[in-house]
Amino acid sequence: MSRTLANSLLLLTALIWGSAFVAQATAMKHLGPLTFTGLRFLMAALAVLPFALAEARLRRDRPLDLRSAAAFTGLGLVFFAAITLQQVGLLTTTVTNAGFLTGIYVVLTPLVALAAFREMPHPIVWPASLVTLAGIYLLGGGALSALTTGDLLMLVCAVFCALHVGLIGSVVRHCARPVLLSVWQFAVVGTAAIIPGLLLEPVSLAAVLAAWPELLYTGLVSGGLAFTLQAIGQRWTRAADAAILLSSEALFAALFGALLLGERLGPTGLAGCALIFAAILAVQLVPMLARPRRAAPAAPTLAPTAAAKPEPATSA
Repeated sequence: MSRTLANSLLLLTALIWGSAFVAQATAMKHLGPLTFTGLRFLMAALAVLPFALAEARLRRDRPLDLRSAAAFTGLGLVFFAAITLQQVGLLTTTVTNAGFLTGIYVVLTPLVALAAFREMPHPIVWPASLVTLAGIYLLGGGALSALTTGDLLMLVCAVFCALHVGLIGSVVRHCARPVLLSVWQFAVVGTAAIIPGLLLEPVSLAAVLAAWPELLYTGLVSGGLAFTLQAIGQRWTRAADAAILLSSEALFAALFGALLLGERLGPTGLAGCALIFAAILAVQLVPMLARPRRAAPAAPTLAPTAAAKPEPATSA
């Protein structure tokens, strides 16, 4: 695959993930956040399951052990916390704010790694964190009191996303079954959400049918298709390219929020978004540009990797 085509697939992935924020928001006209999340991720698990079965045939030398199963479940619960906070937050914030505030996990991930694993981050993290704080301040209209409950939930969601990203690498290195990990996490999130959702939220067959387009889009397209496109695209392009293209998810969230929901930001909010986006890019690109360049891999893998954004994000 050419680098241009690979980059096009990554841009399409970011577009899908960004537009999924709109589907997440509009679905809650019919379903509660837990019920919607449960149905969505159970569908995503089914969508990625064929890849996991193919991986199992290729990796018979790495069977799932109890330690890995426990780690997969723990990661799934962290993922559940992030996704649930994001979905509930969309009740009281805009799609635009949700996209940019969730994207802050990129800046927070090195800080979480420092706090939890004593991994020293690249120095760019410190100024980027200050820029992010300034962006949040401006996104709130120049007053922190203007941030809604949903905005604050998005910030907590970003912390859980950062924790998830920090943990996932060590788990995959131990088990080497990344696609199984994805299916397992999707199933954990779906199960953990659907049970309380059915018990605590009003739900009916009519409501599920009314939200069916959003469920299909977020479950199959954003979860299954975009996950696969990301894995393929990142196999055939440079990491710096992928970082820029996937970061545009927040911009697509703002674009679709404006086109489909009529959301608008004033000059102050736009400046805040620009600062947050600049900080996200800096944390991803500056460390990459400081390293010697390496050629892109010569051959694709047969299954998606676990380096996918936490759905998502990250958005899924």
